[in-house]
This record gives sequence, structure tokens and C-alpha cells, in this order.
Amino acid sequence: MANAIEAVVVSGMRARARAFWIIVACTGTLAPACVSAEEGFDTEHIFGFMIGTDVGNPGEREFQTETTGRFGKGGGTYRALQQEVEIEIVPLPNFRIELGGTASLHDITGVPDIGDRRQFNFQGASLDLRYRLLDRERAPFGMTVAAELHGDRIDETSGAKGRMYGTDFTLAFDRELVPNFVIGALNLIYQPEWARFEVAGLSEKSSTIGAAFAGLVRVRPDVLLGGEMRYFRQYEGIGLGEFSGQALFVGPTAYFQLSEKSRLTLSWSMQAWGRPAGSAANLDLVNFERHQARLVFGVNF
Repeated sequence: MANAIEAVVVSGMRARARAFWIIVACTGTLAPACVSAEEGFDTEHIFGFMIGTDVGNPGEREFQTETTGRFGKGGGTYRALQQEVEIEIVPLPNFRIELGGTASLHDITGVPDIGDRRQFNFQGASLDLRYRLLDRERAPFGMTVAAELHGDRIDETSGAKGRMYGTDFTLAFDRELVPNFVIGALNLIYQPEWARFEVAGLSEKSSTIGAAFAGLVRVRPDVLLGGEMRYFRQYEGIGLGEFSGQALFVGPTAYFQLSEKSRLTLSWSMQAWGRPAGSAANLDLVNFERHQARLVFGVNF
């Protein structure tokens, strides 16, 4: 019985991977061949779960939709989908502002320590500020500091109602490893979170630190392919208190320049290794999900 279940899980993972690369191949085929890439890279939007150091040019305005899916917990059925709509502006050199609103869909049944839920709600709003400290065209590498502040009325993991506040601090680095052909990026991450739930008035504080690395290769003037690897450690309390668990995510990323003003990024990530505190398990499905996927579409206007 155990072997049969393992075979089904492996088969499902392979099916998701095949589906991802089918989408990548189809999108690459349909992408207009007349789009030509500029010299070098614009790393502002080419990564899926990470960020690059480019922030755009003064006066630029962009509309972006970001769809993020998270699937699989330690038991039962777990599906969470977030749809964020964002407006980005660059008012000053090296400085970018992004305003966003998010709606979420939760389908949860039989997951340990999470109540069953099937709902769609407006989740909350966010403000993302980025400032580029080093331009890699004038320095050995690019460096940008980013802070995303968000306030939510729905917990992104459980779907429970309450008041949630947090900030995602990211220090991003990137460098062209092979000029106009290979780009590499590193993100250092700190995410303090505070939540107060409506039910019983419970409060929780947590924090997550992490490091992420990505590499992309230009396979066509308008297509980049590569992957991202992200490692996270979660703690109780916003000051990195008691250790809760850790996880390593790996997966492919594809970027398509659809036209002079539009773009598409696809990314899928699987938990390759993890461990909750006090357990010998090979995955941490208490604090993290088994699979994560993201689709980002943007257009300049």
C-alpha cells in the first residue's frame, strides 16, 4: 500500500513538471519572433519568486498581475491561490514604488491543525519600495534593497479571518556571468509577521529568514530559461525566537518578452528537502507547502 501511494505521489510530481515544460514550450513557440532583446539584461521582472536589482527608468509605469499557487500539506487536500494586481511607477532614478491588492482562494480539507475551508475573499493590500544602491553596469554587481509592507484580513496559509501585518525585507544582488547570455542573482530575505485571529482572539508572531539563488540563460533574444533555489528557516516571534522548521525549494523558471511592452514569467518550485522542529521528516509540510507555482504578466503603459 505504501509503495502504491509513493508511486502515485511521484507520478503526480512528474505530471506537474511535464505540464510546466509543455506550457513553457508552447509559450516560447507562440512568442513573436520579431521581438529583439536589448544588450544585457533587465532583471526587474525576469525571476519568478525572486527579485533582480533593476528598478526601471524614471517615468516608467507598469500594470502587473501575479498569480501564486501553493499546494500540498502533511495530509488531506490543500490548495491556496492568490491573485495580486499591481501598479508600478518609477518617480526618481533608482527608486521604484509598487501598490497592490490581493484576492485569495482556499480549498482545504482534512489538513492537520488547519480548519476545513472553501472560500474566496479579498485578502489585503501591499506597498513595495525598492532602491538600487549599485548599478551593475557601473559596478562589479548590482545591489538593491527592497521592503514590501502588507496588511491583510485573511491569513494566506489557513484562510482564517483576522488582522495580519508583515514586511518582507530583501537585499538583492545580480551579475551577468556571461555578458548578454547568463545572469545570476542572489536574494537575502527577512520576513517578520504579526497576526491576530478573530476566532478566540489568538495572536501569533513569526519570522522567516532565507537565501535564494537563480540563474537564467538567454536561449532566444526574447526567451530566458533557468531555475531558482530557495532556502528558508522559520521561527516563532519576530526576532528569530524558537526555531519552527526549514525547507529547501528548487524548480524551473521561464521568462518571455511577448512584445516591446508586455512580458510573461512562469515559475514552479518543489520542496526538495525540509524538516519541522522536533521531527525526523524529510519535508517540512507544517510550516511550508510541497509545491509552489507563480505566473506573472506585465505591460508598460
